[in-house]
Amino acid sequence: MSNTTTYSIRINGIIKESIVDGFGIRLVVFTQGCLLNCPFCHNPQTQDLDGGKLMSLDEIQRIWQSNPLLKGITISGGEPFLQPKGILQLTKLAHQDNLDVTIYTGYTYELLTSKNSLIINEILHEADYLIDGPYIHKLKNLNLLFRGSSNQRIIDLQQTNFQKEIITLD
Repeated sequence: MSNTTTYSIRINGIIKESIVDGFGIRLVVFTQGCLLNCPFCHNPQTQDLDGGKLMSLDEIQRIWQSNPLLKGITISGGEPFLQPKGILQLTKLAHQDNLDVTIYTGYTYELLTSKNSLIINEILHEADYLIDGPYIHKLKNLNLLFRGSSNQRIIDLQQTNFQKEIITLD
């Protein structure tokens, strides 16, 4: 059964299979556009707000549906929270297909929740994991799981929502 949606997001690219961007084999969607300009950004080509290309969520869903080995999708950037409506819908589509969702953001969880945005809060309740915080070069640590610097956290969003406190995975 096909899910039809009119949503599109601006992306820089897609990696069809990755084992370094979250738990298990994942499809990675790199969103386009970021305002943070972090020094030593891992994906500087994703910063231009007008770069990349528009892609429908249906197209992205067809890509992951063609691979039965995927455990989930990862939404990276750029900054995914610059496109919250599309990211929310993409997260819901992934869950409909029994895939978990990891989102990378340069913002902290606390900053995202302080925005009091209904859409952002819904994303934080819908997604499974959030890897938060900007990359800070002086805190670079190549031994961390799925992160580049020690200030970044892997937040289990489902447990965080259930326990009403931030639950991280180390």
